[in-house]
Amino acid sequence: MAVHVDRELYERAVRFVEEQGGFSSVDELVEFLLSEVLSEEESGSGMIEEDEEKVKERLRSLGYI
Repeated sequence: MAVHVDRELYERAVRFVEEQGGFSSVDELVEFLLSEVLSEEESGSGMIEEDEEKVKERLRSLGYI
């Protein structure tokens, strides 16, 4: 199934996959992220504020936010 994203966001995802490793493709990264978000939503647990702040800080350091 195709999902369309902004070119800049896609290019950032490509760089993330290339630089960080752990994923073989952008498709694999997107599937992982969607799965994580949706499973958190379904379980109702979500992230605690401290964990959310750590994730945001990591994304900032990587230039994503």
